[in-house]
Formats: sequence, structure tokens, C-alpha cells
Amino acid sequence: MKRGLYILLTAILLVSCSDFQKTLRSEDTAAKFQMGTELFEAGKWNKAHRLFNQILPKYRGKPQAEKLTFMHAMCSYQMGDYYIASYHFDKFTDIYPQSEKAEEASFLAAKGYYFNSPVYSKEQKETVEAIEKLQLFVNAYPNSQYLSEANELVKELDFKLEKKAFEIAKQYDLIRDYKASIKSFNNFLLEFPGTSLREQALYYRFDAAYNLAILSIDQLKEERLNEALGYYSSLSKAYPSSEFLEDANRMKEELQQELNTFTTKN
Repeated sequence: MKRGLYILLTAILLVSCSDFQKTLRSEDTAAKFQMGTELFEAGKWNKAHRLFNQILPKYRGKPQAEKLTFMHAMCSYQMGDYYIASYHFDKFTDIYPQSEKAEEASFLAAKGYYFNSPVYSKEQKETVEAIEKLQLFVNAYPNSQYLSEANELVKELDFKLEKKAFEIAKQYDLIRDYKASIKSFNNFLLEFPGTSLREQALYYRFDAAYNLAILSIDQLKEERLNEALGYYSSLSKAYPSSEFLEDANRMKEELQQELNTFTTKN
């Protein structure tokens, strides 16, 4: 019984593949449109895309063009070819701004840019572009059914930019370029005032300022000691129960002793 069913399914599959190949090689655009639509509705994105690629130029200006253009873009999206999908969805919304599919196409175009955003450690050009595209969508469709998801995607992408800037500033601290680290953390805190990494940024800024002050020559020491103590104050006031406070308090005491010694000596 099972063997018979297997043979039947195999035969159906072979016939189906044969029909697809015949349609693919034919000159019948209507047949390609019909089979492509059936394959699309069955989730056979690759096969549908191959057929749509052949007939898309032939349907320009025809009533079926709107549906075909959307399905063609959706195939690219479902296959994970997000650069191409976003391009075609953008093109769809430009040509058919009044379409009932315009909102969905606009969202999927922006989401395609989101998928092209790299990990935070790499260049973030695509991330910035994705945020801009998603924000344009939110502005254009403030009551969209996709609004919540779009906002979540923007939030995720924003954090990626925060993480990138934070890690750059932290790396300067690790390689002992303390002045660059302090400057980078200051810029980070100004650019991302609501960041979830604020506590860590305040601590590592203080850590860089501490090391810079301790290692300074006498001509610069007093100023840098006071500056480091100011950064400690910012951390302790903002986060009185900070996980970093034990280490910060130890460094603060050392800075204060250095300052007292320096003041007495002078």
C-alpha cells in the first residue's frame, strides 16, 4: 500500500515537473501567468519566479501587470533575495501608489533593508538605510497593521548602532588610547541619551579617565584627576547601586589620594 502510494506521488511529481518545463519553454504568456500564479499560491517561489521573470516585460501596461509585479517581488522576498525584493517592492509602490497592496509592499521593501543590515561589528551603512526606510514607512502609514513590527525593527537597528559606537569607545580604552576613549564615550552619551548601555558607558568613561589621570605628567595631572573624579560623580549619582561601584569606589579613593598628594606637594 505504502509502495503504491509512493509510486503514485512520484508519478504526479514527474508529471508536474514535466508540465512546468513545457510551460517554461513555451511562448504562451497566458499559460505562464496561470501556472506561475498557481505555483506562487502553493509557495513554490523559485519556479514561480522563473516564469514571472520571462513574462513581466510583456505585461507592462496591462491589467494583470499590478498583480504580476507584486507576486514577482514577493518571490524574491520569500527566496531571501532581499536587495532585489526591496528594489521591486519600491518600484511597485512607485507605479501603483493606490494599490491595495501598496502598504504591504512598502513595509516589505523596508523590511528587506532590515534583513540586509549586517552584524554590529561591521560597517553600518545598510543599518542606517534600513532605519530611514522603516521610518519613512511609519510616517506614510501611521495606522498600519505593520506599525508595531516596524517600530520593533527600528528599535533593534538603533541598538545595533548604539552597540557599534559603544564597542568602538570601549576598544580605545582596551588599547590604552584613553583620550580617544573618553571622547568617544562622551559622543556616545550625547548621541544615544536613552541607551540601555548608559551605565556601562559611564563606568568605562570613568575607567579611561582614571587611567589617563594616573599616568599623566605633573603638568596635566591635577586637571585630569579632577576630571576623572567628575566622571566618577556622574556614574555614582546616576547609578548609586551600580554593579561597577565597588571597582569605581576603589579607583575614586586612589584618585583622591593622588590629588591630595599632588596638592600637598605643590
